[in-house]
Amino acid sequence: MSVEVGNAGAAAAGTPGRDSDSKTRGWGDTCLEVKKVTMQFGGLKALADFELTMEPGELVGLIGPNGAGKTTAFNAITGVYAPTSGEVLVCGEQVNGQRPHQICGRGIARTFQNIRLFKELTALDNVRIACHQQRRAGFIASFLRTRSFLDDEARITKRALEFLDVMGLTRLRDERAKNLPYGEQRRLEIARALATGPKILCLDEPAAGMNASEKVALMELIRKIRDDFKLAILVIEHDMRLVMGVSERLVVLDHGVTIARGVPEKVRKDPKVIEAYLGDSYLEEKHIAIPAHSGEQMVEGEVPSEESSVNEVQA
Repeated sequence: MSVEVGNAGAAAAGTPGRDSDSKTRGWGDTCLEVKKVTMQFGGLKALADFELTMEPGELVGLIGPNGAGKTTAFNAITGVYAPTSGEVLVCGEQVNGQRPHQICGRGIARTFQNIRLFKELTALDNVRIACHQQRRAGFIASFLRTRSFLDDEARITKRALEFLDVMGLTRLRDERAKNLPYGEQRRLEIARALATGPKILCLDEPAAGMNASEKVALMELIRKIRDDFKLAILVIEHDMRLVMGVSERLVVLDHGVTIARGVPEKVRKDPKVIEAYLGDSYLEEKHIAIPAHSGEQMVEGEVPSEESSVNEVQA
């Protein structure tokens, strides 16, 4: 089965927000650039000079403790908030200041930390709605139910069924969204996001509420989506095993400030990251020193794995 989502192109390097350790897959030019984005609410600076660059086929994790500014960054990128300053560019086109549906049309799709499905509609109709940007028939054709309208409806239904199949939801096509198990609702949200035809897919805590086996399946599915559709995927996730396992590089926020970036193995040993999650007392107990500058050599120690207390930090 072949489902078209987004576009692929060639790799770029040396751009803002890009770490030298990141993997380049060679699929395309830069598709997302976030340049010094700041989000301020009155006297509170929720996000400060945030930078990120992504290419098609990259899988990047955005992590940090509760209140770090992760969802604020998502909201600034996707148009829920208009950044106080800075730029968001999709394939070189500035999109900040546009409405969310316009930014979605430029190629950024997202899911939400709290599931936002049309609960009274079926799984199929939830995905069909996301296909509206590919609609060809106009208002008059729709009102008169002309042949072009009926052909359009058939094409959209076929496309929606393909995305349900990708997410393993075909058998639930006629179920109302509110009746689906929690994990299946998460998958339906991803199917709906994919149906918009994005270049960049932003997943806000996709594993929330899932059990261990569902998380393993989700990790494999995210990789498959990336590989099959050549998408840039940005993931917010608190499950360290999942995000470390699926991401090629990580960006870490704390109180709206980027404190680390790089490959997972490098980031998990960064004393600033350990301090952000576990506090000064943990550093003192383990005799871990924080370097004065992020470029200094790191000392021994790491962000604990899933079995340790860091994964108890909740969004």
